[in-house]
Amino acid sequence: MELSIELNESQFATLQEKAKALGLLPKQLIMAAVSDLLNARDEDFLAAADYVLKKNKELYKRLS
Repeated sequence: MELSIELNESQFATLQEKAKALGLLPKQLIMAAVSDLLNARDEDFLAAADYVLKKNKELYKRLS
């Protein structure tokens, strides 16, 4: 699926500079950033769930 976004000149120039510094095309940098954003939410949720489960482990044992 392809998606179109609108950037102002300053944003586009910054995108080009950052992509060039990383040896990427601007499109590749955008794709990587979106991928990181989408995956980070899953990782944050899993970390929070793991924390709650460990914190309440004894309570869960007593309730079962």
